Amino acid sequence: MTFQRLSALLVAILLWNGGSLLSAQGVDYTEVTGWPDPATSVAGTPAAWNFGQVSGVASSVNGYIVVLHRGALPLMLFDPDGRFVRAWGDGLFSNGKVAGIDPTDRVSGQSGYTAVYGAAGCHACGAHAVRVDADNNIWVVDAPGHVVYKMNFQGHVLMELGSKGVAGQSQNTFNLPTDVAFGSDGSVYVSDGYGNARVVKYTASGEYLVEWGSRGTGQGEFGLPHNLVVDAADRVYVTDRDNQRVQVFDAAGRFLDEWSDIGGNSALFMTADQHLWTGGTLRDLNGNETATLPGGNGGHGMTVSGAGEVFVAQLAGRVQKFVK
Repeated sequence: MTFQRLSALLVAILLWNGGSLLSAQGVDYTEVTGWPDPATSVAGTPAAWNFGQVSGVASSVNGYIVVLHRGALPLMLFDPDGRFVRAWGDGLFSNGKVAGIDPTDRVSGQSGYTAVYGAAGCHACGAHAVRVDADNNIWVVDAPGHVVYKMNFQGHVLMELGSKGVAGQSQNTFNLPTDVAFGSDGSVYVSDGYGNARVVKYTASGEYLVEWGSRGTGQGEFGLPHNLVVDAADRVYVTDRDNQRVQVFDAAGRFLDEWSDIGGNSALFMTADQHLWTGGTLRDLNGNETATLPGGNGGHGMTVSGAGEVFVAQLAGRVQKFVK
């Protein structure tokens, strides 16, 4: 066999990789329609799910999928095959909603966001983010409620960070928080992002440790810290959505790196093999693209199951599922 033919064969093998066609950037993903299984009517016929805005989705250690949406029973649990298990959460989230301040009314150096409550709000619109930690606890963020809850899969609240209904910038108050993440020792990081512009770190038992960040465009500053995740080396990755970048910090908040001009992503997820989904783009931990999802930058939240399935929460009221 000639060198040219051998090279061509090797390239073909690498591109095919056991039946999964590879693109120049990595594995191609395909959307799987029909997730989750339909609801069931009283007559036993299929019925559509009435999701409100789906703001988050998370996967448990045993493959169950938690969907967070802004509507009745805002937490919904589905088994690994997409069958409905149960729902809960009425009364847990505030009925306020985050709103942008018109640019003509903004104050330089201050937040461009506020909250609307009362009749102008909407049902359970506080539901902003959901994560599942290594101990299989569910964490949810109520942005206009200024609070983060830890609960078990039976829906019992085990811990509360922040003070419900109280906006502030202290060790035990937030102002429109956005997301939650976990260190290898169980420490808890909260991005306090719409009203404030900081990351706050707590012990696993909820004791305040440290915080960092302020409003701006420089290193360690944020326009809107919307999401955060932690890698196996306890580096903290924060999506600065308004500044269209990801910033990387060590566990004490010292600036390490910046990935600039990557778009205004609203979703962030660290995979088990230490790659980072920034919206619809998968990156290695140097920020290099390795794969993309069809359809753009992704939704408001995302997760990856143990089987490698990617789930994306869309505010349009649906959950997308992608497989390699």
